[in-house]
Amino acid sequence: MPGENLSRDEARERAELLSVDGYEVELDLRSAVGGPDGDVSSGPLTFRSVTTIRFRNARAGASTFADLVAPSVNTVTLNGRALDPQAVFDGTRVALEDLPEGENTLVVDAQCAYSRTGEGLHRFVDPEDGEVYLYTQYEPADARRVFTNFEQPDLKAPYRFRVTAPEGWTVWSNGAEESREGGVWRFAETQPISTYITAVVAGPYHYVTDSYSRTFEDGTTLEIPLGALCRKGLARHFDADDIFLITKQGLDFFHDNFDYPYPFGKYDQAFVPEYNLGAMENPGCVTFREEYIFRGKVTRAAYESRANVILHEMAHMWFGDLVTMQWWDDLWLKESFADFMGAFSMVESTRFKDGWVTFANNRKSWAYRADQLPSTHPITADIRDLEDAKLNFDGITYAKGASVLKQLVAYVGRDAFLEGARRYFKKHAYGNTQLGDLLSVLTETSGRDMAAWTRAWLQTAGVNSLTPVVTYDAADRITELAVLQEAAESHPELRPHRVAVGLYRRAADGSLVRYARAEADVAGPRTVIGELAGAERPELILVNDDDLTYCKVRFDEVSLATLREHLGDITDPLARALCWSALWNLTRDGLMPARDFVALVLAFAGRESDIGVLQMLHTWTRTALVQYAAPEWREEGGRALSEGSLRELRIAEPGSEHQLAWARFFAAVADSDADFQLLTGLLEGSARIDGLDVDQELRWAFLSPLAAHGLADASVIAAELARDDTASGERHQVRCLASRPSAEVKAAAWAEVVESTALSNALVEATIAGFEQSSQRELLAPYASRYFEAIERVWAERSIQIGMAVVRGLFPALQDDPSTLEATDAWLTAHADAAPALRRLVLESRDDLARALRAQACDTAAAGA
Repeated sequence: MPGENLSRDEARERAELLSVDGYEVELDLRSAVGGPDGDVSSGPLTFRSVTTIRFRNARAGASTFADLVAPSVNTVTLNGRALDPQAVFDGTRVALEDLPEGENTLVVDAQCAYSRTGEGLHRFVDPEDGEVYLYTQYEPADARRVFTNFEQPDLKAPYRFRVTAPEGWTVWSNGAEESREGGVWRFAETQPISTYITAVVAGPYHYVTDSYSRTFEDGTTLEIPLGALCRKGLARHFDADDIFLITKQGLDFFHDNFDYPYPFGKYDQAFVPEYNLGAMENPGCVTFREEYIFRGKVTRAAYESRANVILHEMAHMWFGDLVTMQWWDDLWLKESFADFMGAFSMVESTRFKDGWVTFANNRKSWAYRADQLPSTHPITADIRDLEDAKLNFDGITYAKGASVLKQLVAYVGRDAFLEGARRYFKKHAYGNTQLGDLLSVLTETSGRDMAAWTRAWLQTAGVNSLTPVVTYDAADRITELAVLQEAAESHPELRPHRVAVGLYRRAADGSLVRYARAEADVAGPRTVIGELAGAERPELILVNDDDLTYCKVRFDEVSLATLREHLGDITDPLARALCWSALWNLTRDGLMPARDFVALVLAFAGRESDIGVLQMLHTWTRTALVQYAAPEWREEGGRALSEGSLRELRIAEPGSEHQLAWARFFAAVADSDADFQLLTGLLEGSARIDGLDVDQELRWAFLSPLAAHGLADASVIAAELARDDTASGERHQVRCLASRPSAEVKAAAWAEVVESTALSNALVEATIAGFEQSSQRELLAPYASRYFEAIERVWAERSIQIGMAVVRGLFPALQDDPSTLEATDAWLTAHADAAPALRRLVLESRDDLARALRAQACDTAAAGA
């Protein structure tokens, strides 16, 4: 990543100097077909990019630069004067010297490179039919890999795209298609938008259309053409009708609540291959990872997740695209809001009415982890440069920010919150904002002073713990119930929390139900909940009932004992999910032995009605076994999990989504000869479980553990690929091949990822996933030292996306002993001047390992108790 960074100070200086009137971008993509695939020894495959930028300069004689990351530049013309490309272009920037005041025109004719890392213009060759597919992905700053620009969010401008494409292709961009002639596609000029949300998608995609119509109170009608597209190879799986249903429900919700008509004309949604993110909010041309097209049976949770992402991106049309943050410091102004509005709109407008259960159990789990890392930061972060920005698309910016906004709605009221949003859009349409711009409208609409709330929740880091402390009188009634608030020493801020405290006891039928509830403002180290004085003795006290605030929930001893015996008896799905989340946080914090959490899952997960919660429990339980359990207990714990999961698989309702979830979990934890024989039988058809349809995706899930345990060799994996000779099949094959327990296999996988650039981003991730197997700790031990020897070079030479995948994915977390911590500390000490983003990734991995060792110590102590 040499020379590709941009600092906040540089962006600020350029924004003070320039304003941009418009871009005309011409791309010739005919070179995409018939070119080399994977072999870059002779240089990257390129396309021609001609950009004309009309901009204004505020100071005569000033110098600045345009951004361009390209192998070569053919010509540079500034105000009609030809400049020497070798003199003004250094590989990442075009120098602009001695600019006249007022209007300027820059024309750059360059050869830009197709991407294989998902950054810039990504080129994918479908192994199924040889077709080539292209799409762009830019956030935070990769538009400069496709056309010359001023790559920062506050230099907005309208864009016109003209694309020359191979015969038989279709092309999409942000604007509506104006014409196509002789393979040249012209698109309408966009509204003023930032560089990172411009988009081009091109190729022989399968395309489905629909439309949305909305009549407003004044009698005017808004017509929005809808489109959805995917690779031809996925067309038979493409459920566009459901995608359009969610889209229309979302458009209804946002028009009902935002009072600002969708401003970007059409609404295409492209599901594209080898995508690094979940989705990207390019106005008029939203891109999604194609894994949201389901090739086999999936659970309701998968459809809910897709709906949430569709609505998250739609919320960005207003929060992020119409009104955009000035710099990446205020990334939360779009991502926190989109994360919150995605869940809010989904619950209010679609069939997924339990979305807040998923939010409490899944999204907030991501936030809690991120907020306890050494890299945690305030929601309004200090983003010094683009590398900082890339790493801040994290659990703080998304899930914690959304959690805090959920509390803000409770604090100021739903009506005041939405009215604030409406004023915000009208006041700042097509502009850029900072934190104060939003706070000023919320202060107007709520009548509340937002300053103290902002300081506590947006400008400090860390998560508080809330614990109930209760006393009773002789008649078994509460004399006092107080909530204790604690904070970590590293982030000692105590915050104001709006919480509900629920009291639960068993009913005559054995169910655990709430019989009393009180809402209160918790502030400071100790808050008495006076409303609950005199209530009958509960069996369970749940702080943060209904999930109103963002905190770690703790339990008193009686409540914890109740959960150990009766967790499955809680009837309310959200309360049950909150208890599971709290127990998981206790396990991660080394306060509950991992074996106890595993026991709770084995006892009660089979009764869990919410499929999303069940699948989250499966993920947590495997983490508990692999990372947090005492090493000497892993074999026993693994056997208990495989036996328990098989038992639940056999008794699950035939054909149900719970049966599918248990089948996948059983495959993930299988560890005995009998387990592997059953998986083999299910693959070969000699064994069956009533109602379980072993489709192609489930076949790969069953084959994966067989490969990792040396029971499926390359020929077996090749035979499976022959059944599924698709892009998805290739990724599964690569993962299975890398997972085999062989020193030669591991050496080859390491070389393909660390020493070579031949693999695409998706195949890099698949190889890393196969390489790291918890059953192969000894086999992987030699790579701990090699990791520390390689990462600085990898970070310097590879794109940031691949660098992140390697540094995170190959950290020797499975070598979980103090010597690995010592090696990590030694590297950090010796590389104090390494790139801050690289050091952050290593520090985060170190913290995860240190947490695992503390949890293992807790689990070991429990064995001896």
